[in-house]
Amino acid sequence: MKIAIIGATGLVGREILAVLPDFLEVPNIEIIVAASENSAGKTIDFQGKSLTLCLPEDAIRQQPDIAIFAINSALSRQYASLFVATGTTVIDNSSAWRMETTVPLIVPEINANILTKSDKLIANPNCSTIQLVMALAPLHKKYGIKRLVISTYQSVSGSGLKGVSQLMDEREEKPSEKFYPHPIDLNILPHAGKFLDNGYTEEEIKLINETRKILQTPSIAITATVVRVPVMVGHCESVNIEFLEEFDVEEVRNILRQTSGVVLQDEPKSNVYPMPLHAQGKNEVFVGRIRRDESQPKSLNLWIVSDNLRKGAATNAVQIAKHLVDNQLI
Repeated sequence: MKIAIIGATGLVGREILAVLPDFLEVPNIEIIVAASENSAGKTIDFQGKSLTLCLPEDAIRQQPDIAIFAINSALSRQYASLFVATGTTVIDNSSAWRMETTVPLIVPEINANILTKSDKLIANPNCSTIQLVMALAPLHKKYGIKRLVISTYQSVSGSGLKGVSQLMDEREEKPSEKFYPHPIDLNILPHAGKFLDNGYTEEEIKLINETRKILQTPSIAITATVVRVPVMVGHCESVNIEFLEEFDVEEVRNILRQTSGVVLQDEPKSNVYPMPLHAQGKNEVFVGRIRRDESQPKSLNLWIVSDNLRKGAATNAVQIAKHLVDNQLI
């Protein structure tokens, strides 16, 4: 078994290497690490061993069984078909393929059952989408979702190394390259991704479209506001859900408590609720502040938090790989 990590030196690529041993028997797997020309030939540590970084073209020639992409959309479009042509199954973390009708968009706990051997290109959803649908899917199954109002509070690591660097440089009062259009330290930006003609950002539209695709319900009415906050790791979401059917709040808690990959933290009188500080470095999605919306019938408020580099990217991709291996789909 050969697994290639394309973009192994970035934030998500390094997290993939950290997560792999949690889900797969890595002693039985040959790990191939690839990056840009700037990194090729250098080494990266994995499980106490030094792996030599190669170019993506070199990784293609080694014909890995699985290639996990932690690269941008343009590079994914450049390399995905080349890997697939050699028989490799590609799991892509970028937004390049998510809304292609022939490409499955997968959160393993929700819809891995749709994957077949013929699916050689699989899309990993946006980080904010993954944690959202992890909490929504079991509730949608029970009550049916009519409408969602979503506000996200997303950490700078969601922007990659440049976002992290700007925050740290500002915090240390050092000159830095400005990735964001404004200071991020001690500030909040209602802006992630490019603004579109309708006033929404690309990140907001991704959240809307990907949620509908994963839940296989295009009729859900969704509106979203994405906000960038000066937190290093961990995305938070305030979600208002209007259901088609009436619900019981305690039953909602029980459903989420029993959902694989979800951890209930909902004891507000004891100050127990999800926070990015607690979620960092963990693979689960944390849900709390569960309460009825008293202004609207059949409506509920949730607070959802997860490590965007883990379940929001690396963990979800590795879980897809595990599903492929366990079910002999490669």
